[in-house]
Amino acid sequence: MIYMAVIDSDESARKKGSAELLVLAQLEGRPRHGYEIGLEIERRSEGAVSFQTASLYPVLYRLEQKGLIVGHWVEAAGQRRRRYYRLTPAGRKMLSEQRRTWSAFLIAVQRAAGLENA
Repeated sequence: MIYMAVIDSDESARKKGSAELLVLAQLEGRPRHGYEIGLEIERRSEGAVSFQTASLYPVLYRLEQKGLIVGHWVEAAGQRRRRYYRLTPAGRKMLSEQRRTWSAFLIAVQRAAGLENA
C-alpha cells in the first residue's frame, strides 16, 4: 500500500514537470480546446499519460498568463461554448527549447539508468 502511494506520488511529479511541454506540443499543429488537449495527450502516449480536466486547466491558465498560448471562446450551434487555445510565437520558441532540454535529460537518464539497450 505504501509502495503504491510512492508510485502515485512519483507519477504525479513527473506529470507536473512535463505538463507544459505536453500541452504546448498538442497546440503545435492547430488550436484545440482543453478537453481535446487532454484526449490528444492520452492518444499520443497510448494511454500511458492522462490528465484529469481539473488538473489540465490550471496549466492552460498558467501558459496563457506567461504569453505562451492565447485562448478565445468559440460558440457553435447545438454545442456549449468552448475556449480554444493556440500557440503564440513565444510559445513556439518555448516548445522548441523544452524539447531540446527534455531530449538531453531523457538521454542522460537512459545512460545513467542503463536503459540505452533495454
